[in-house]
Amino acid sequence: MIREFHLADWFTLGNAICGIGALFSTMTYLETGDVLHVYFAAALVLAALVFDVLDGRIARWRQKSSAMGRELDSLADVISFGVAPAIMAYGVGMQGLYDRIVLVYFVACGVSRLARYNVTAEALSEGTGKVKYFEGTPIPTSILIVAMLAIAAALGDVRQELWFGHLQFGGFTLHPLVLVYAISGSLMISRIRIPKL
Repeated sequence: MIREFHLADWFTLGNAICGIGALFSTMTYLETGDVLHVYFAAALVLAALVFDVLDGRIARWRQKSSAMGRELDSLADVISFGVAPAIMAYGVGMQGLYDRIVLVYFVACGVSRLARYNVTAEALSEGTGKVKYFEGTPIPTSILIVAMLAIAAALGDVRQELWFGHLQFGGFTLHPLVLVYAISGSLMISRIRIPKL
């Protein structure tokens, strides 16, 4: 199978590896409490974004793409821009029951958004092979949330000090900050059209 990989596919794997590294860094933060690992996680998600941009450019430059490459890209994006940001939120303190529901919703929206893109990409390209716009915000936009978490960590506003505190409903906790994830997820599955650069 590996012999069939195009150069762009190796960059896509780099994306996935960075996303997995971000998960490990967040777990290390949970274990040690050393905020440096939150920075590592954020930096790895940023590196994943670089790999994600490069894989597309390399595929277009070499004019070599495949259905397998597209699926590989979606799976890598789920890890790096869906699961990793959600786990980072949990790691920095969004651990209440309602927080978890919102974070699961965010990841589910990301998965759904990528599946919709894969199914409709051919129709959206109108036979040109190039998609002119995205339906819903692309999942890599979660890098903005990751940046927000890195800033909060740098300011010491994590765990008990999370921005906007926490609320109790029916004996369960909600950190209002997690609603950023609900908004991001909802935008991903929306029908808004965003021009593809």
